[in-house]
Amino acid sequence: MALILEALVTTLNPDGSANVAPMGPRVDAEMARFVLRPFKTSTTYRNLIRHGEGVLHVTDDVLMLARAAIGMDPRAATRAAEVVHGRVILTSCRYYEFRVDEIDDREDRVTIVASTVASGRLRDYFGLNRGKHAVVEAAILATRTRILPLDEIAADFHRLLAPVEKTGGPDEIEAFAMLCRFVKTEAQAQGRNDLEFGPS
Repeated sequence: MALILEALVTTLNPDGSANVAPMGPRVDAEMARFVLRPFKTSTTYRNLIRHGEGVLHVTDDVLMLARAAIGMDPRAATRAAEVVHGRVILTSCRYYEFRVDEIDDREDRVTIVASTVASGRLRDYFGLNRGKHAVVEAAILATRTRILPLDEIAADFHRLLAPVEKTGGPDEIEAFAMLCRFVKTEAQAQGRNDLEFGPS
């Protein structure tokens, strides 16, 4: 049974630089093939239509993931991939170089089936931590301020604050505060100056 894995995908922009995007591909234990679901408006989609290769990364660096989710420079050091024309994030735990097999772009959210052509391990995964998971949830919510009710997002941010404060380290605390500032700015742009999302 396939599950959704929170990951980072790098693709090459036309100028050869790396685009880093958080993505939740459908994967199985073998990771031989997986399904990406980017939106047509995304840089990832445009790059894969043009080039058809990229790298999927498994990481526990939630600060990098949060920065990428809200369009900030993720500060991701990279190197050239081994098989595909792409970039490997050096601070990731594992990576999977892939090529696109199929693209179904009949809907706004595209279905892309890809095959792994090379993989590697750079370091051990840190382990389970409630603070890290809370930041991932907050990062996902931050990308949905135009979709979900802002009151619900604010309530969820208040709920997620406790595990970050209790179990998170400096990176988790920084990431959560950054996401709070982002969603507050988004809420204010929608005329909601009455909402608080946590520390700012």
